[in-house]
Amino acid sequence: MLTKKQKTLLLFINEKLKNGGECPSYDEMRQSLNLKSKSGIHRLIAALEERGFLRRLPHKARCLSVVKLPENAGIQDLYNNFTPSIINGGLDKTTNDNKNKLIPVVGKIAAGVPIEALENSDETIAYPPAKSTEDFFALKVEGDSMIDAGINNGDTVIIKKTNVANNGQIVVALIDDHEATLKRFRKKTNSIALESANKAHETRIFNPERVKIQGILVSLYRNF
Repeated sequence: MLTKKQKTLLLFINEKLKNGGECPSYDEMRQSLNLKSKSGIHRLIAALEERGFLRRLPHKARCLSVVKLPENAGIQDLYNNFTPSIINGGLDKTTNDNKNKLIPVVGKIAAGVPIEALENSDETIAYPPAKSTEDFFALKVEGDSMIDAGINNGDTVIIKKTNVANNGQIVVALIDDHEATLKRFRKKTNSIALESANKAHETRIFNPERVKIQGILVSLYRNF
């Protein structure tokens, strides 16, 4: 079992490697844990190596590889870039008021194998607290590839329209101009990774020109 600091450091290193492909410096690790010296980082890394969570890559200075993550690493630990704001209840076509904004439900989105691109729909839902200066749309989720990020089959996701995204954000991605999917976004120098949040589904890698960002996830509705 890992200590809190060991677990925090391991997840910090893992996130840095996933985002940029480079191991964080010892000073970055020290700052992430609010430690006064690097000696504490050396001890934590040694402990993680001894327990089989980290290993040093040979012939490379200050280069680490994450071997495994702790079994009790929760959704908030591994997917800390987004926490679904779940609005419980139905999706009734409520009357718009000063706090709600009617946004269109434009079709379905795959959280699994990509489906055809967005459909048109006359349905709208009230989304609080949407800012009038921002543009949103909604999509109904089909599939289970994002369940470990708190997104279930049958949920309705609220998407803010944008054509750019940061690493780690959950996005609506349009592949080859005809396949739409909901995935976690990772961009590297010459590729884009669309990651699932379910171990049963693989990460898909594309050339950047094949992927267009349609929006980023900001909230979701769920019926019980």
